[in-house]
Amino acid sequence: MINDIKQDSEKRMRKTIDTLQADMIKIRTGRAHPSLLDHVQVDYYGNLTPLNQVANVTSSDSRTLVVTPWEKSMVAAIEKAILNSDLGLNPATAGSAIRVPMPPLNEERRKELIKVVRHEGEQGRVAIRNIRRDANNQFKDLVKDKVISEDDERRAVDLIQKLTDKFISEVDSLLVEKEKDLMEV
Repeated sequence: MINDIKQDSEKRMRKTIDTLQADMIKIRTGRAHPSLLDHVQVDYYGNLTPLNQVANVTSSDSRTLVVTPWEKSMVAAIEKAILNSDLGLNPATAGSAIRVPMPPLNEERRKELIKVVRHEGEQGRVAIRNIRRDANNQFKDLVKDKVISEDDERRAVDLIQKLTDKFISEVDSLLVEKEKDLMEV
């Protein structure tokens, strides 16, 4: 019973970390990275489809992404989708390929992005703490129903706390890494 709750909590905490990593990728640094455009949706024959399912995205250099659509007719739709995304990018069509230059970040924008990153990190920490709270409440219910003893509950709570500490430190290391990326000129 305790093991099931621990495994469920660990799985949920891992999902929180994965979600945080995905959110961090969307926050752009000064470098071009193909995963930057992963969340861009393109109108593909009436359906919104992820960009990486209708085109090949590569980085030609550290400041430029190249989007090569699999169908030549998709060039305009892809260009429009990138323009309308929340990334603030200006794509330029060059024949059947779309070049997306990454504008350099100024100091003020970098500081704004660090605030966003820290907010995302805090959201991740809160989510992990909520998972810990849920697990601890489940342990209290088990004690109340006399399924486990109070000693078992204390050990289980300590176990969940160690798990929580581990995942919170992962969040912190993700934040440090992303902040370092953002401040790199």
